[in-house]
Amino acid sequence: MEIKGVYTALVTPFRDGKVDLETLDRLVDMQIAGGVAGIVPVGTTGESPTLSFEEHEQVIRRVIARADHRCQIIAGTGANCTREAIEMTRQAKLDGADATLQVTPYYNKPTQEGLYRHFSEVADKGGLPVILYNVPGRVGVPIAENTVARLAANPMIAAVKEAAGSVDRVSAIKDLCDLTVLSGDDSLTLPMMSVGASGVISVSSNIIPAEMTRMVQAFQSGDFAAAAALHRKYYCLFRDQFVETNPIPIKAAMAMKGLIAEEYRLPLCELGGASRAKLAATLKRCGILN
Repeated sequence: MEIKGVYTALVTPFRDGKVDLETLDRLVDMQIAGGVAGIVPVGTTGESPTLSFEEHEQVIRRVIARADHRCQIIAGTGANCTREAIEMTRQAKLDGADATLQVTPYYNKPTQEGLYRHFSEVADKGGLPVILYNVPGRVGVPIAENTVARLAANPMIAAVKEAAGSVDRVSAIKDLCDLTVLSGDDSLTLPMMSVGASGVISVSSNIIPAEMTRMVQAFQSGDFAAAAALHRKYYCLFRDQFVETNPIPIKAAMAMKGLIAEEYRLPLCELGGASRAKLAATLKRCGILN
């Protein structure tokens, strides 16, 4: 499986407390029309912590069905319980997912040996290629470079999403092993690609899928000036989509654009007034809003 390009960490739209499946279909169509390489349902941006197991499976299954092989689907099936992660990954495989995004187990703070065993078990028993997800700011524990290298020896470990804010991590991983690296930070996509990353799992592409795709493809084709111009144009969006906790700002932005209802599940709540004004100004500056 080639993992390369833009993969959208898709939001989960809600309406009246329930998953809005009709809007979800429209979002999938929008992503595919924008030319993304793939969609990642039910990751952090998809508010996975507040979805029930039934909803989790429902969203993944719906995205797979709607995409209908028009792009890759990387299902967010991570958990801080290894058995749960394996069970959800097996279900995603049955539903037709192409790969799984596996977040570092959170709250229980495993050792590096525990991380190695956890990801190895999911890779060996889940049935799908695994993309490791290094996001220590969310989960409290990084996947050490040496642990990534150990895991890379497993043929079912396909890539790592790097969301630790470190471009140097890409070089460190590439120095130790030949594993595909994806940026987990939109603002670091081009810097990471310049030292060997193959693309990005993006939040911004929820609202600008075609533009993110053009930026990455321009870089891949050697048109660095065009890629840099797109980066500069949308940098303020990359920055301000984290003015509050993700995915609050991106869902607010999509609601301003009329793409979804602005609805979250507690403990996430609506964007604050000052943050909303800042985000709206950024969307206008980027030409996303009039």
